[in-house]
Amino acid sequence: MTAGTRSAAQAADSKPVELLGRVGLAAYGLVHLLIAWLAAQVALGTGGEEGAGKDGALTQLAEKSYGGPLLWVIAIGMFALAIWQLGEAIWGRKSFGGAAKRVVHVIEALVFAFLGYSAAKIASGGKGQSNSEQAGLTADVLAKPAGQLLVVAVGVAVLGAAVYLIIKGATKKFLKDLNFAGASPSTRRLTERLGQVGYMAQGTGYGIVGLLIVVAALRHDPEQATGLDTALATLAEQPYGTALLLIVALGFACFGVYCFLDARFRKT
Repeated sequence: MTAGTRSAAQAADSKPVELLGRVGLAAYGLVHLLIAWLAAQVALGTGGEEGAGKDGALTQLAEKSYGGPLLWVIAIGMFALAIWQLGEAIWGRKSFGGAAKRVVHVIEALVFAFLGYSAAKIASGGKGQSNSEQAGLTADVLAKPAGQLLVVAVGVAVLGAAVYLIIKGATKKFLKDLNFAGASPSTRRLTERLGQVGYMAQGTGYGIVGLLIVVAALRHDPEQATGLDTALATLAEQPYGTALLLIVALGFACFGVYCFLDARFRKT
């Protein structure tokens, strides 16, 4: 390891980055609580123009008097969390579980970095990516040689990630990332239950997203590949959709609360 690489590793593993990363986990929880609230509004037919995805949650937050500063906190926390996860992927830590774990950390780093970018963009007065823009991007890809195959591959990858989240929740694999030293048994049980429900709800939501992306590719219909908000709206249109969407919203709320506990107990 060169001196420059060693310095980068030390920076990614520093206490300030760890602290900001924990703030990022809490901010990630707040975003999911907002998604849960917006999803519940969609289920009850009282939602506004904002979608129920991450951009919709950030946009609604920006409309509050305290939204601007809080969005910057979310952005900084997300970027720090991305650096933290990237450090885990590149240099490794005691909690590593092999190459697969490194890949997961890279994916998480990309997700957090993109969410941080979205929060910073909206905090600066910009807008999140609209459904029409997402559909336009999908249409551009579908129009290219092998574009349909590429979009199908993206959809399958999202489906794979969704299955991973469901398995992670069902088998409590997320507990490997936590250190409950000093925590009471009731706190541990609460964290376990919230994590289980939350991860499986996330997997369900993103599983629908992946399925819609594949369908959009096979039907050459980019309007169907527009993210989590479209997936939740599609769920609401199904038989018993209102009840199903309220259950998913509750699951996202559980994940939001879990993120606050994750911020407290995450291993370093």
